[in-house]
Amino acid sequence: MDSRDLESSPRTLPHLDGPALRAPSSPIRTPEAIPSSRLRLRGANLPELLSFMERAARPHAGHPAYRARQILQWVYQKGAQDFEGMTNLPKELRAWLGENVVLGGMRRVEIVGGSRETQKIVFQTDDGEFVESVLMREEDDADVAKTRGTSIGRGAGAAPPVRLPACSPQTGRVSLCVSSQIGCPLNCRFCLTGFGGFRRDLRVDEIAGQLIEGRRVIAPNERIASVVFMGMGEPMLNLRAVVPALELYTSPEALDVSARRITVSTAGVVPGIDELARSGVEANLAVSLNATSQETRDHLMPALKKWPIPELLAACRRFPLSKRRRITFEYVLLDGVNDTPADARRLIRLLHGIPSKVNLILYNPDEQLPFRPTSEEKAEAFRAALSKAAYAVSLRRSKGARHRAACGQLAAHFIRGR
Repeated sequence: MDSRDLESSPRTLPHLDGPALRAPSSPIRTPEAIPSSRLRLRGANLPELLSFMERAARPHAGHPAYRARQILQWVYQKGAQDFEGMTNLPKELRAWLGENVVLGGMRRVEIVGGSRETQKIVFQTDDGEFVESVLMREEDDADVAKTRGTSIGRGAGAAPPVRLPACSPQTGRVSLCVSSQIGCPLNCRFCLTGFGGFRRDLRVDEIAGQLIEGRRVIAPNERIASVVFMGMGEPMLNLRAVVPALELYTSPEALDVSARRITVSTAGVVPGIDELARSGVEANLAVSLNATSQETRDHLMPALKKWPIPELLAACRRFPLSKRRRITFEYVLLDGVNDTPADARRLIRLLHGIPSKVNLILYNPDEQLPFRPTSEEKAEAFRAALSKAAYAVSLRRSKGARHRAACGQLAAHFIRGR
């Protein structure tokens, strides 16, 4: 790696330590306990449910294992809201479930946005906290300019921008952005989620429940085709729940989403990247880079100082990728901070040799944060520079901004709690 890639940036960064950046008080909380003898079904897999049923001496011990499969089918694929609705189960078994297990998950309290646009789902946990997920419809993608380079890494020949047409509403493909924590402990300076502080990790059932509820919200002609862990929180700091949730997401006996359609995003927690790789769970990796010099990244993402850019990129290089898979590098463009031609040149050098694609994101401003979005002209110039170097690159104008559902805007944990 060229030492120029990590040179200190000479430009002045916005003031980052003033009163506007003091987050409201946010005590860390633990989830409300349920009796230890009761199982949360929305976080259980088939072996766990079978084991629990055996230990709890369920009625009619002769019930075959297919009863457990039926229960999970009701929970994960049919989105059952109570046990009485599980009509193909014996009455005695339904009564036993009501006495010995809970569905788990979170209570949906609000849907913000119309059924043909990006929607924000607001949940409330059993200990009174608020969490948000986002449904993103592909027909909203008309505002994405995308180019594909001719090779991975540096190369010649610029690909012209292609304006993607709006997808036909009949395709019905929806992406779900899920949260892994209530708030975020990283406090990245440009993100409202971190500004609101950190409450606690989400449980497995609370993560799985977001997809279950998302499927209940979408129209009959729609399907959730992809899932991104890009909502509230840092997934790599809650892998003890995220990994089991990923297993449920991809299991044919549970939520049955293709692993190729699931992406886990990190701000750059290197031990978490390595642990996810060791877990054996298949998912795409996205890294929120947002800077090309160490000084700029330290200012924007101070909690990530312990994992410098070279160490982060080394973790990306050793992350296992199957054929045709790439790591997505997310880069939020901030006016006068990380959007110069020199930044584009450094980014090209930093990513050289990593199978990658770059997702440029126009910043969503907030009056409580000191940044401004890059102009359209500068953003397009940045995109063109990466495209000329033969990188796959997209320029995304975030969806859902008017509903505070766009990138960096999820903050119900403190906005509703005030």
